Amino acid sequence: MLPDNDRDILRGIADCLDLVGRDGFAARLVALVERIGADQVMVFAYEADRARCLISRNFDERALGQHLAEDYLDGWFRQDPLFRLAMDLEEGHGRVVRLAEYGAAFPPEYRERFYAVPQIGDKTAVLVAGGGLRLGVNVYWREAERAGNEVLRALGRMVHLHFIQAAPSAVPPALGVLSERERDVCLGILAGKKAEIIAHELGVKPSSVATYRARAYEKLGINSRGSLFAICRG
Repeated sequence: MLPDNDRDILRGIADCLDLVGRDGFAARLVALVERIGADQVMVFAYEADRARCLISRNFDERALGQHLAEDYLDGWFRQDPLFRLAMDLEEGHGRVVRLAEYGAAFPPEYRERFYAVPQIGDKTAVLVAGGGLRLGVNVYWREAERAGNEVLRALGRMVHLHFIQAAPSAVPPALGVLSERERDVCLGILAGKKAEIIAHELGVKPSSVATYRARAYEKLGINSRGSLFAICRG
């Protein structure tokens, strides 16, 4: 019989597979990532000179990155060795890359900004290419990681399959990890609406809008309107 934790992980994988390509996948995925003990997960889609955020979910109340997602997407991704590895992958191939394997390739300023300052202790990236989509599925730990390659490889493949199959949506994919109210508040912010207008449209108090916004930002691992716009950029 499998240990309880292994059964939980297999159940989490099965739950994700049930919703590949459908609404609710992101929530199931982040539940699985939390089960394996990670502090944050971020999924980036890479193109020749562009990076987009598809999933961002923080589990640590201190948050690992906050404004770093905005910096990364605004151009720092070009200095990430994983960006080039992802772009060089052959179609239909994947690769699991651990921090110890490529950390020495970081430019010093990049290492300081994206690893030393947020106190990231370990990270594994699953790179997948296929169907015209190149993904970096990044799982972060403050301490040494506690998940094996097989679980992370399965996680990366499921994420890739989901975004290949998912129908186009007007809602930015990064907001898929939020509750309905949190998502509606973020959509209002992205539309340039003030808290009072969002509150009126949702039928709640402005103080409730502030609460939903704070919860959404904590889950997304961000701390500003600018970072919200960055991770939701199409």
